[in-house]
Amino acid sequence: MSRPVDNSPDPAYRDKLAQAARVARGWEGPIVVLSHVDPDGDAIGSCLALGRALRDLGKDVTVAASPPRYLRFLAREGELVPEVPSLPEGALLFVLDVADRPRVAGGPVEGAAFTVNIDHHGTNERFGDIAVVQPSKAATALLVKELIDELGVPWTPEIATACLTGILTDTGNFRFANTSREALEAAGELLDHGVDYTWLTDRLQWRHPDYFRTLGRVMETVSFALGGTLVTARYTADMRPATGEEQDDSDDFVGIIRYAEGVLVAALLKERGPDVKVSVRTRDGVSAQAICVELGGGGHVPAAGATVRGVDLDEAERRLVAAVRRELERRGKLPVGA
Repeated sequence: MSRPVDNSPDPAYRDKLAQAARVARGWEGPIVVLSHVDPDGDAIGSCLALGRALRDLGKDVTVAASPPRYLRFLAREGELVPEVPSLPEGALLFVLDVADRPRVAGGPVEGAAFTVNIDHHGTNERFGDIAVVQPSKAATALLVKELIDELGVPWTPEIATACLTGILTDTGNFRFANTSREALEAAGELLDHGVDYTWLTDRLQWRHPDYFRTLGRVMETVSFALGGTLVTARYTADMRPATGEEQDDSDDFVGIIRYAEGVLVAALLKERGPDVKVSVRTRDGVSAQAICVELGGGGHVPAAGATVRGVDLDEAERRLVAAVRRELERRGKLPVGA
């Protein structure tokens, strides 16, 4: 069953951020910061920025996350732990960039003394004692930036670099449709706090040599459908490099095929055990969110994802094409005869 989508802005979100800041400043016990499975730059950047800010306040903070290879340079030695098997007694829990409890990674949601949910997905379940959900934001890192301002912590280059990473990656280095004046101005403020922008933007593009070998094989599977408005690519289990799935940095392959001329929807179908992970990118008002909600997932209008469970790649692609067809029909963008 598809989860409800609420993309409406929350006019009270600033009050909720201020409340979350008051709770954090006064918290005397342990604080745990978690994000979602398969964390991206917004998840890792937001977690590191908030964790560093809270530590600078003298708090006992644990950030549990397993970043992909290309983001590991952001974390200092020992700054992240892979997981927290159980929450310590009396813990304040921050859950960042996660729309629903089953997608929380690195530790349990249950057992916290107080939970703060900060996110920008319209499909967020609004769980927690405080739920700061603002779908109009280009990145969760923008909300984290505002929270850090509320905390009154002096900005350092390390905090600002992590925060800017979240904004850069979720806007595609300011190329995606979610790029806003707010995102650009926030980036300018973070640069003023000492971010080495040239180094950061270059470093975020580094990939392991296996990435390029795998990319070549994935690009051989590219196909077009629905009159050329949909492009898909497949990443099969046998393409996975010897370094392992957690090392392959393949999630940005869909960002490459989305630039095919005439395409409104791009999708990468990734074989993952008995399931298929689908990553979708769209343009011109076509909703990746609507497509992926129909497939059992969620996300944002220009970028979303879903896991189609218990099917092979052929069946997952059949369902994807059907969902894309319906979305293009709703938007009046399905080519004649497609």
